[in-house]
Amino acid sequence: MAITVSVLGSGSRGNATFIKTERVRLLIDAGISRKEIAKRLEFIGEDPDGIDAIFLTHEHNDHSAGLHMLLKELPAQAYMTWGTNRSLQTEESAVQVKPGVAFEVGDVEVTPFRVPHDAAEPVAFSVASGGVKITQITDVGYLPDEVAEHLRGSDMLILESNHDLEMLRAGPYPWNLKQRLMGRYGHLSNMAAGRFFRDQYDGMAAYVLLAHLSSKNNHPEIARQEAARALRDRGLGATRIEVASQDEPTPPIRL
Repeated sequence: MAITVSVLGSGSRGNATFIKTERVRLLIDAGISRKEIAKRLEFIGEDPDGIDAIFLTHEHNDHSAGLHMLLKELPAQAYMTWGTNRSLQTEESAVQVKPGVAFEVGDVEVTPFRVPHDAAEPVAFSVASGGVKITQITDVGYLPDEVAEHLRGSDMLILESNHDLEMLRAGPYPWNLKQRLMGRYGHLSNMAAGRFFRDQYDGMAAYVLLAHLSSKNNHPEIARQEAARALRDRGLGATRIEVASQDEPTPPIRL
């Protein structure tokens, strides 16, 4: 049994990650239009109508914009926390999930867990099937130990690396937005991601995929170099590092 993963898009213009197992096809987040999700699924050779479930991390538009149309056109079930559903006020059919309480969808065990972000009741998700574990965590201000614990044992880790601190400070955003992004309920910087790899990471993942990069305050190679340097410091230089794009899917990774 294997899991196939492709980040269809990641960033402020929209987020969605496709995960396929032997029995189910899933999305984490639906912040891209229904039409664009279908286009990107076709690009990686997947059925654009074959989505069984959508796990929503939080209500922000770049994670939820395409949800309503997907649910209208596909026989997919949405899963989200009570706080997220209440904020959206539109998805009465959604299954309520509780942080820290695992549930099953087909041959997949899904574990939502709380993350520090400025949303109603945000979570990240670990998805496990056949002894393989994928964890995706973006939109997180920092990584306290109780959050980092959920990342342990992941075979693939999709981790936010949103901004380079110097680029953000010197960039065009107003100061209040810069403060939000750098705050404890904002977004994880390259430096903070590197600190995680040095201090908290268990070294188990075959793949690290850096996600939710800012197009104005980061660059893929800067983010990659920061992560690679931290992993080398831990003697983990052989770890494969990929970087997600805002505009095109990552090549499918089979685990």
